[in-house]
Amino acid sequence: MTRGAVRRVLAQTRFETAAILRNGEQLLLTFVLPLIALVVLVRTDVVPLPGDERTAAALAGVLALAVASTFTSQAIAVAFDRRWGVLRMLATTPLGRGGLLAGRLGAVLCVLLVQSAVLVAAAALLGWRAQGLSLGSFLGAAALMLLGTAAFVALAMVVGGTLRPEAVLAVANLLWVLMAAGGGLLIPVDSLPGPLAAVVRLLPSGALGEGLRGLATTGAFDVGAAVVLAVWAALCAWVASRTFRWE
Repeated sequence: MTRGAVRRVLAQTRFETAAILRNGEQLLLTFVLPLIALVVLVRTDVVPLPGDERTAAALAGVLALAVASTFTSQAIAVAFDRRWGVLRMLATTPLGRGGLLAGRLGAVLCVLLVQSAVLVAAAALLGWRAQGLSLGSFLGAAALMLLGTAAFVALAMVVGGTLRPEAVLAVANLLWVLMAAGGGLLIPVDSLPGPLAAVVRLLPSGALGEGLRGLATTGAFDVGAAVVLAVWAALCAWVASRTFRWE
């Protein structure tokens, strides 16, 4: 990639990041709801959580929820950008289709970094401490979150790049609620009924939630969860490459 192309991608990343952080609906989805979920999980016992204290597992769950929110926000944004011709217009500029996608991915990672910092700070205020966690645990959490982001963004390209905007709005919001309530993000998979638990473990939401909770409470890296996320990311990227429509 040339220096000019890099500058264009960085400029698009800054624009997309600012657009997300200035959008009230996006802020509700990416910051307000995860913070409310964190307080509820820590201050109440409505959800059984593993570990000696609830804050570590609660933080792991809301970090997984934050990653999953990239699916809803990107699917809706892509669908309406297709309708309004934004994607078609930007694809004809020097930025190109590849630069546009790289800019969007960069914005997702920037917002996720801010989300993680805010949620960790909030968890610290609620009593969470990082003592006992090794550098490997932090690196493992970063790897799982990156794999989860790849899977959810690729899934967003499939949904947002093929369905009508109104349908995407309904599907993306419904899936976010289902993943939060029973998809393994906030509620441990072991708390779900047996057959449902077996299915949820193979979903990207279940794999991400269980993988992060395991690291937070035991320090063990869940290789199986990482494999599930990698498979979902590769499968959704393959489907998106064949079904995505720019307008």
